[in-house]
Amino acid sequence: MFIGYARTSTLDQKAGLEVQVDELKNSGCERIFEEQVSSVDVAARDQLAAALDFVRDGDTLIVTRLDRLARSVAHLMQILDGLNSKGANLRILRLGIDTGNSTGKLILTVLGGIAEFERDIMLERQREGIAKAKAAGKYKGRKPTAQAKSMEVLALRKAGAGATQIAKQLRIGRASVYRILSQQKDTDLG
Repeated sequence: MFIGYARTSTLDQKAGLEVQVDELKNSGCERIFEEQVSSVDVAARDQLAAALDFVRDGDTLIVTRLDRLARSVAHLMQILDGLNSKGANLRILRLGIDTGNSTGKLILTVLGGIAEFERDIMLERQREGIAKAKAAGKYKGRKPTAQAKSMEVLALRKAGAGATQIAKQLRIGRASVYRILSQQKDTDLG
């Protein structure tokens, strides 16, 4: 059985997801798992986990591009090991790679290493650019979103809401709620 997996990073890429799904259908996929989540957030990729769980002996997991599946060589190898242990293969359409043979496995491993290398270089350049912008006084960083909601946090706490409820309602982390409450407590004492 051919099982497809399609992923885009953001909701803005809906058209890209549809293109992937069409390619997967055209390649004969009988079941397609799709999601819109960053590849960096591996823990949140529920549909990938579901697809890998669904795969059985003799099946082939199909993706359109390597970067839709894994961001690092380690993660790619983990996925391949899982598929191999189930007797399944991986096919990457746009690269023409099929791990059903040893040549496909070799090429995939090499390409995965190159992709990880390129990403590391991109991140290094980004860090250098940020450092240069900071030195020039042009980079301020991300605005603290939780601190902007301090008054709302304090008002909800005064109304009797717990930290978890406040965090969910304001869509900020619980740690941020505790930090704001702690800062207020310090101000009150000081």
